[in-house]
Amino acid sequence: MLDIRRLRAEPSAVKDALAKRDPGLATVVDRVLELDETRREALGLVNDLKAQRNDVSRKIGELKRDGGDADALIVEMREVGNRIAELDEIVRAADEEIASHMLALPNTPLDAVPGGGEEANEVFAAWGSPAEFPFEPKPHWEVAEHLQILDLPRGSKLSGSGFPVLKGAGARLQRGLINFFLDTHTGDNGYTELRVPYLVTTESMTGTGQLPKFAEESYLSERDDLWLIPTAEVPLTNMHRDELLSSEELPVRYTAYSPCFRREAGAAGKDTRGLLRVHQFDKVEMVRYEHPDRSWEALEELTRHAESLLERLGLHYRRLLLAAGDTGASGALTYDLEVWAPGVGRWLEVSSCTTFTDYQARRANIRFRSSQSEKPRFVHTLNGSGLALPRVVAAILETYQETDGSVRLPEVLHSYVGCDRITAPS
Repeated sequence: MLDIRRLRAEPSAVKDALAKRDPGLATVVDRVLELDETRREALGLVNDLKAQRNDVSRKIGELKRDGGDADALIVEMREVGNRIAELDEIVRAADEEIASHMLALPNTPLDAVPGGGEEANEVFAAWGSPAEFPFEPKPHWEVAEHLQILDLPRGSKLSGSGFPVLKGAGARLQRGLINFFLDTHTGDNGYTELRVPYLVTTESMTGTGQLPKFAEESYLSERDDLWLIPTAEVPLTNMHRDELLSSEELPVRYTAYSPCFRREAGAAGKDTRGLLRVHQFDKVEMVRYEHPDRSWEALEELTRHAESLLERLGLHYRRLLLAAGDTGASGALTYDLEVWAPGVGRWLEVSSCTTFTDYQARRANIRFRSSQSEKPRFVHTLNGSGLALPRVVAAILETYQETDGSVRLPEVLHSYVGCDRITAPS
């Protein structure tokens, strides 16, 4: 969340930054500041009244010792007590509403982030070129149907639409990609692999910003008050919730494979064919805790770690700098990586790499201290998909399809999948 002290000190700057997302957020900032002023005035009065009550209590004690009449003072103190209770309720109500607004306010985009929505996203860089074919390339679901590696009807029978079943070489391809990604992140890029829970608490979902904003898009086990994770970002970022780290422990770099569960509320009928939009999918995630002075440099490193996987797979991709209106609520700056899928003739997002500055760390209370003489500071958190599997699989099937319906595999996957080509069962 944002620092309320920043709202007090530079309200215009905060409102201008948030206006890049939504000009209407200025009214929320104004409301928070109004409540904050009410709260502080009430607290000041409470402190004055409590000091007065302490003084009068001493006088009452002295009068009683000396045999004097303290009844009037006692009545007066009852009225003071009632007034303190009223002011305490004003403070409580203000605290509650401030907390609600602060949890809902998104992060302020960095200066480099363009204003506007999806149409204002900027192509930052590109790599490779589109594959060329002597035939009309097919969409991945047709390629997969011929190879008998994807069973959408039975997945729908099991769980409803959006829950695909991969089988045979399709399952091996997915497993090989996961192992390739994890081996690269741990062996080449310095990440520690974790095996994380797939159910997390409300506090964990709140810490990363999934709650309260995305409650309707998340799966909840109400009996246990546990949420199915929408991404491994949630448990990885909350690993050090409510902890004070030393500067020597930074940076912290974690990677994890997990299934991800998302209702995708409002997405009905959009990109529903094949593997383009599903409710359960596999992903390898990267999460970093960084010193604030290194977060920009760390974002470039993180993004390059994701890009290098696409390059080793030989997939044509581009990097987008997202506009403020298309950036997730918790993010301060996001690069999206999109691969070209020739069968569907469009770009598919396979990774989002984001710096959250101290927004998530404030929510999750993750701090560090450089030395015992310095005050604790909030770390900066970053994450990136490294990579999301469904659309990578789709891009591989479409990019490497052959005239006979088989699919060549990138050389880097041969040892992971156990073959150099996927062919239809005879």
